[in-house]
Amino acid sequence: MNPVALLGKLIINFTSELGRLMLLLCTTLKQLAFPPYEIRSIFKQMQEIGLKSLPVVLITAVFTGMVLALQTYTGFKRFGAESLVGTVVAMSMTRELGPVLTGLIVAGRAGAAMAAELGTMRVTEQIDALETLATNPVKYLIVPRFVSGFVMLPSLAIVTDIIGIIGGYVISVGLFGASSISYWNRTWNYLRMEDIYNGLIKAAFFGVSIALISCYKGFYAQGGAEGVGKATTGAVVLSSMTILISDYFLSAWLFK
Repeated sequence: MNPVALLGKLIINFTSELGRLMLLLCTTLKQLAFPPYEIRSIFKQMQEIGLKSLPVVLITAVFTGMVLALQTYTGFKRFGAESLVGTVVAMSMTRELGPVLTGLIVAGRAGAAMAAELGTMRVTEQIDALETLATNPVKYLIVPRFVSGFVMLPSLAIVTDIIGIIGGYVISVGLFGASSISYWNRTWNYLRMEDIYNGLIKAAFFGVSIALISCYKGFYAQGGAEGVGKATTGAVVLSSMTILISDYFLSAWLFK
């Protein structure tokens, strides 16, 4: 194929996908602004996204904090700055690792589930049946997941931050024999509230992105079981890439 034609095709496909995604976002926000609200569905999705992701989040958080403290203590020992381990662990978890790792975990677990569920409903014509029954599929299916992602990602990020800091404490104090008082003093003296707030803003953005992308991929899935598989894979990959790319721009904007 002609390289120019190939490039044009890629641009057209990308523009088309982005346009459909933005239209879905606008429709979701419009439906979110007006009642009635599917309260039961929202709480169900909060359980799926938040509570069922909690075990994986806890394991990831504690070992992230432990390995961060291990590497930091080993490196800082060369310069006699072991007392700053608590500060580095706390700032790294609240500003970056907490929201990013939580987002990647939820994208791989809950995001894949959302895409697969909506994709299955699309290829088995259940979404068409909802429209036939005068039920708005965006209101019924996407809005609860959108709200749940916005609420639960910051909540999970808070848990990740706390458990990560505790994991760093276990390694610093329990393994290397650092001062417990020094660890906590350094943590609270240098950690600012804006570090925590900005990290939660990033987590909320990641939650909205995961829910929107995963629902979009599933909602427009085509091609039977193979199409559902492609939609699920695409949801996880695109959500993960969005998290990593947007993390840079959010960090540049929030942490000036």
